[in-house]
Amino acid sequence: MDNLGKKAKDKVTGFEGIIIGMTVYLFGCNVYGLAPKAKDGKVGETLWFDEGRIEITGNGVSPSSVKAAKNGGENLRGPNNRVR
Repeated sequence: MDNLGKKAKDKVTGFEGIIIGMTVYLFGCNVYGLAPKAKDGKVGETLWFDEGRIEITGNGVSPSSVKAAKNGGENLRGPNNRVR
């Protein structure tokens, strides 16, 4: 969890972004979600990579700097999505 908000790169593809999430699976396969920088005003897709493929490249943003007064919200693409 200490890596949330850090700049990182996938060692295999070179994909770069900020670590915005981490998933820990029962059998030890931990993955990190990397959100790329927006290009031409368009936000790219967050991609998920196995822990061993991630290389921390910088500080990025602190989780406290993006914390909202009230956490949560609808995210239809997130792991806890709810379609009403």
